Amino acid sequence: MLNDRLEVWQIMPYSTVLSSNINTTDGILRCSRYAFGPNRLHYCGPDANREIFSYIEAGAQNPGLEVLLKAFRTMFPYLKFIAQANRIKEPFDNRVVEAYWIGNELLENIDMNKFYRHLVEEHGLKKKLDGKSFERLTAKLRQGAVPTHSFHVFDVWRRTGHIEREHTLESLDSCRISWGMVKKLDGPFIAVETEPLIYKNGKLVLGEPALKKITRYFNTGIDIDELKAGDTVSVHWDVPCEVITQKQAQILRKYTLRHIQLANQTL
Repeated sequence: MLNDRLEVWQIMPYSTVLSSNINTTDGILRCSRYAFGPNRLHYCGPDANREIFSYIEAGAQNPGLEVLLKAFRTMFPYLKFIAQANRIKEPFDNRVVEAYWIGNELLENIDMNKFYRHLVEEHGLKKKLDGKSFERLTAKLRQGAVPTHSFHVFDVWRRTGHIEREHTLESLDSCRISWGMVKKLDGPFIAVETEPLIYKNGKLVLGEPALKKITRYFNTGIDIDELKAGDTVSVHWDVPCEVITQKQAQILRKYTLRHIQLANQTL
């Protein structure tokens, strides 16, 4: 099972990622939290999961982490594109990182024609997908698709990291950024109430809330009380990424549902 292959991962102090100081260092560390899950499973990025883990664990402000993140062939081009579209110099600016993984107002400043060229030139999707699939994909740009993680997961369908194959329902649910309220903490285990991705009447939908058990491991003396029942966390490949606000959860849900709806047009 997928969960059997996933080592437990530590949640770092949430003040690091909830800081109002939108600088590149915070963005790099925040981005690494989201990137670690698929990298640990060798799905995306360089073969450097232990190095990435060490940087996250230490909260290290080291240019080496930025170099590793730039090697993510799907994620980093999106970050560059969002930054350029918003005239932001640094792709790892915290606002850009949030736009890609969760969603924010930066996604609404995207030129459709430039987005099309980005998919062709930076991701090579015209070559990776058959002609009809690519036409169906790019038609969604006119219907509100934006360059966030949920767009690539739900509407590209084919994994374009190290593994070139179509998603399954299980991998779609794991690959998307999900969110949920912490209901119970039991040592390293967290019970999170989340809406699972399911098939219903031949379409993708979010199901009724259900409890999901995820795991964290503390080895740096971080007080477990920093995470408490009632907090909302974002999750990627069963790795808890950060505590998010209710507003952020609503935005993440909005873009997730938008791209699910677009995906359902071509199922």
